[in-house]
This record gives sequence, C-alpha cells and structure tokens, in this order.
Amino acid sequence: MKRRPLNRIMVEYIVKCLIATAICYGLYIAFPRSHLLWSIISTLLVLAPDWDNSIALPMMRIKANITGALVGLLCFFLPIGQLASLLVGVVLTIVLCTLFFPSSTRSALAALVIVLMQETGEPVLSYALQRIFAVILGCLVGLAITLLFFTAHRLLERRTLE
Repeated sequence: MKRRPLNRIMVEYIVKCLIATAICYGLYIAFPRSHLLWSIISTLLVLAPDWDNSIALPMMRIKANITGALVGLLCFFLPIGQLASLLVGVVLTIVLCTLFFPSSTRSALAALVIVLMQETGEPVLSYALQRIFAVILGCLVGLAITLLFFTAHRLLERRTLE
C-alpha cells in the first residue's frame, strides 16, 4: 500500500505542529528566563496526526509527559549522581508507562530528560521546576490545538451531513 505524504490528515498535522511551535516559541521569546523552550518539544510530542485517536492519544501523552516530568523531579532529589539519577528515572518511567500509558513511553522519557538533565554546574531545583512548568505548558498548548482542530473537524462534518 503506497502512502501519500501530503494527504489531508498530514497537512492538518503539519498545520497543528506549526501553530503549536509558533505559540510555544512566542512564549519562550516573551519569557526567556523561564526555560519555556522545552514546551516546544512537549507540545510536539502531544500532537497526533490522525483523527481516530485525536483526543484519546494526546490525553494519554499528556499524562505520560506529566508522569515523566514528575519522575524527573523525584530523581532530582536522589542522593546519587546525575547519570545514576537518569538511569533510575528511565527505569521508573518505563515501568510506570508500561502499567498506565503503554503507547506513550517515549513521550514520558523525553519529559524525564527535559526535567532531570541540566547542563551547567550543580543541578538547581528552580530549573527543574521551570522545566516541569514548560512540559505542562507544552501539553496544554497541544491539547488546546487538538481540541480546536477536533471541534472544527466535527463542525465541518456536521455541515456536510446537513
């Protein structure tokens, strides 16, 4: 079966991703000290290209992202080095996602890394908390865009049936 790369669903997915990226980037520019750059990754992980799971899949990915972010925060407090904390976080995230969000493990792992990894000096709690906020913000932007497109799609569907 041959796939067309620019069918209607893919074009809509591209538009959703572009809008979400622009919104999160605008927030990042408006609040540069808040580490909102990470919201771009989070929002792109939440968005889904198909209508079949247009609400369920993003909701599951949001829950997984928040789970990964919270595991990252938990691991932040472990009295072990950054690599060991990351490895513990990976195991915990995979176990939790396998139990509760099996189709969204990769999204949760990305959120874990966003929150837990800090590139300069000693890890700082405020950075981890700002990154959790960025992950949640990205999730909310992705959800808002998903709901907007879902609602528009349903309204257009109703109009064509009338």
